[in-house]
Amino acid sequence: MKNWQHFTLKLTASLTLILGAPSSILSHLPARASAASSKQNTTSKIKSILEKNHVRGSVLVVQDGKSQIVNYGYGNYKNKILNNRVLYPLGSMEKVVTAAMMTQLIFESQDSENPITQDSKLSRWFPKVKGSKNITIGHLMTHTSGINIIGTERTQNHFYSETGAIQWAINEINSTSSSKRDSFNYNNANYLLLAGIIRKVTGKSYDTNLKNRIIKPLKLKNTFEYQDIPKNKTIATSYGYRHGRSYQDPVKVTKALASQLPGAGNLFTTPQDYYKIMQGLYNGKILTPTQYDYMTTLSAKKTTYSGGIYRRAGGKFKVAYGNIGYTHFSNWMELTPDNANGIVIFLNQTPSDNGVAKKVGYKILQTMQDDFFVEG
Repeated sequence: MKNWQHFTLKLTASLTLILGAPSSILSHLPARASAASSKQNTTSKIKSILEKNHVRGSVLVVQDGKSQIVNYGYGNYKNKILNNRVLYPLGSMEKVVTAAMMTQLIFESQDSENPITQDSKLSRWFPKVKGSKNITIGHLMTHTSGINIIGTERTQNHFYSETGAIQWAINEINSTSSSKRDSFNYNNANYLLLAGIIRKVTGKSYDTNLKNRIIKPLKLKNTFEYQDIPKNKTIATSYGYRHGRSYQDPVKVTKALASQLPGAGNLFTTPQDYYKIMQGLYNGKILTPTQYDYMTTLSAKKTTYSGGIYRRAGGKFKVAYGNIGYTHFSNWMELTPDNANGIVIFLNQTPSDNGVAKKVGYKILQTMQDDFFVEG
């Protein structure tokens, strides 16, 4: 079985032979041409896989710390705007951003008189939420709170403020039966409440915290909440592949729908910016490796999900998924914790909405990195 260590050994041996060669040979090595050819070959392979699977979108692949972006198709077919010029809705892949800011606040509070921990109760900030005395921050960050509301991704046809969206979620929680606490039950409301806690702890909006804690430190140029998207930016339209034809059944994320999901799915970005966020979780710009490990191994977890991330193979890989209900968007990411190898894939055309980004992403990884990644 091939792996990156084996590849490194072969590469080292090859370099030894080259460096030991006469200078006349070195002067004629087509290094730049080979690099360009390799990049072009990767692009061709990825576009071929996207075409065969009838999907359109943007793919960022990373090998040994070097990233390459491949865009294929239109982000807006009607206006012929290519995918390299659009912002994609991040969907649930925003949750790791919310969890990272919550983790920052936990570590920042440790020298205070009343520090925040993963065991801090929701009732400290939202005492009127049903069951809040028994729900912890850790429960919210691992979807083990028992909160079980529906309809968070079905538009209410109303533009909510941050406080309005959080209050709507609270009202729904208080009028809905809970599931069993301490069992995994994925629900957007957990992260709406985390956005609310971030607001209460800092005295600033989630949006302001996002800008100050994530966007500015990482110098992100293409990451915005819906209401902040500049007029010169285009939001991707999603399409279905139907009856052998691309760009069918166009569906957009509306302003009203986005307003329902602060902290849980109202962020728009590109694969390049999202990769910078992933780097920031590990290089100290957002979190340190110690803080990242804390966020992704919370004691409340019942699956490998913790802090917006699924840890695979004992933490050897990090995985996240994202989509928006009732649209054709499909996002997926799998990277090593140090972000040196992996993929970020955002699709705006899909033949179905059932995990197609993951399926296509693994096909791409298999052509580039042999058996280094394990599907799961």
